[in-house]
Amino acid sequence: MDEEAKFCLEESEESMKNAIVYLEREFQKIRAGKASPQMLEGVKVDYYGVLTPIEQTANINTPDPRQIIVQPWDKSIISSIEKAILAANLGFNPKNEGEILRIVVPALTEERRKDMAKKAKAEAEDTKISIRNTRRTANDMAKDFEKEGMPEDDVKKLQDKIQELTDDYIKKIDSLLEAKETDIMTV
Repeated sequence: MDEEAKFCLEESEESMKNAIVYLEREFQKIRAGKASPQMLEGVKVDYYGVLTPIEQTANINTPDPRQIIVQPWDKSIISSIEKAILAANLGFNPKNEGEILRIVVPALTEERRKDMAKKAKAEAEDTKISIRNTRRTANDMAKDFEKEGMPEDDVKKLQDKIQELTDDYIKKIDSLLEAKETDIMTV
């Protein structure tokens, strides 16, 4: 296989790996009843007029599976952090204890668990679409190689490898989704 084909495969695999990494990050945000600092990812705090990610303004930890403790580095912005968490509409009601914010993570109802599982499925499907788009782009590159004079057999081999790569990553997505659904639905 020539250099162009190898490059095409490497680029495709890199893109598919990035899609999986993104999916794993999104799955961490979908809570399964257990508290985790990732639940607050994406919350932006008004830090002296600048919208700043919450993890850059406070220490966030989980002393037990039912609570998240947010300890601001600058005590004067505790109310801004509290407002940001409420505005993010995550279903949390932070309790201001002066130096820290305590968030009690409520137990999930059966209906809420099903909603979370649907959200996980939607994220997985979006990632599959991303993988398929990568496959389409790689196959288009392979067809261009053929127009540039690459033998038809080599193009066919390249397309087969691209399909193999796609199938592997789709299987990874399915197994990640299955694990996340099990995690969500386990009481």
